Amino acid sequence: METAVDHLIEAADEGTGVEFDGLRARGTDGEYTFATPQTERTGLSTEAFRETATDHSQHVTNWYFFTRIAPEEPSRRAFLRWAEHADEHDVPDRYDALADVLTRKWGQLRITVERDGSGDRRYEIRHEDDADASSDELTAHEEPLDARELVRHDERGRYRPLKTAPTLRSGWVFADLSASDLVETVDFVYPATVANWYREREGELDVTHWHETVERQTGIYGVVETWDRQEGHDHVDWVAEACCADSQCLKRREWEYDEDTDLDVDGGDGEFPCREPCSMVISAARRWTKLEGEQSQTYEFELTPSEKEQIEEIIDAVAEGRTDEIREADLGDGANRYRARFLRAKRFDDDGNLGGVPTDGDDGDDGDH
Repeated sequence: METAVDHLIEAADEGTGVEFDGLRARGTDGEYTFATPQTERTGLSTEAFRETATDHSQHVTNWYFFTRIAPEEPSRRAFLRWAEHADEHDVPDRYDALADVLTRKWGQLRITVERDGSGDRRYEIRHEDDADASSDELTAHEEPLDARELVRHDERGRYRPLKTAPTLRSGWVFADLSASDLVETVDFVYPATVANWYREREGELDVTHWHETVERQTGIYGVVETWDRQEGHDHVDWVAEACCADSQCLKRREWEYDEDTDLDVDGGDGEFPCREPCSMVISAARRWTKLEGEQSQTYEFELTPSEKEQIEEIIDAVAEGRTDEIREADLGDGANRYRARFLRAKRFDDDGNLGGVPTDGDDGDDGDH
């Protein structure tokens, strides 16, 4: 506390003094003013100012933390204030809450913050699924850099090409983090999300829309532009519905077809924005560009009504990533493994053709799966 007061006296003597979260302090010709929403004192000597500041430790340590301890970079400082709901509650109410713990959700992260007796903050990050787990049940990490390895694979050990996919594995905790380490850890889990969230808050988010993005593609990705011939934007709606839903990505899509043309697909509810079609979207669009170049054909084969519905259920289960959730004993689900095997045994020929009908017009596979 003494250090915070010393810094406040120094700041009060400079220029226009201090104004922060309801605290005002200013020194003029050896006399000081100290004010909060609850009190105001003027004409104070240095010693009287020191005593008054000490008596109002919450406002003083709050100022000291955010101006002398928290990272200076504006987006990081704003994120720390967001984490403790600083723009929603005055200092006394917030300090009362911080004596216990305040919680925020960022993607699949559960971020908690509490303060110590000096007004400094300590943070914890864990997976939201581990909210009620004791720390002893989780693998503890101290270094933000450890997060780079944690986010590399999902619960089943599969590589996660999209860091903002809702497939972050659980079972770990970063406890007792400093302010700088908190934001650094978040950046390793969800790169650039804090910076883009802040730009959006400040009205400075630079959005690059679909049409502009595909125009600048080169090399093997240049083919995507051939799919974009100003003939409507249904194809982009399909891309966004496939890749940019909340179930697939935790970002909130802010890009549209172009600056003047919105897509028909909802952008999602994520806390942090997506400012342009990502590499995952462009890579998928490249494959779909090739597939959509094929000519439609008519195939004729027989299915019972239940078999048609089963094929629809299988596609839906795969698209929503819920095949692992279907119990082997749940034969009422069309995507059940045994149901699917029975349908294959009944309707596929020895060459794997549905209904025994071969696929004509195959232009060959380019090896790009």
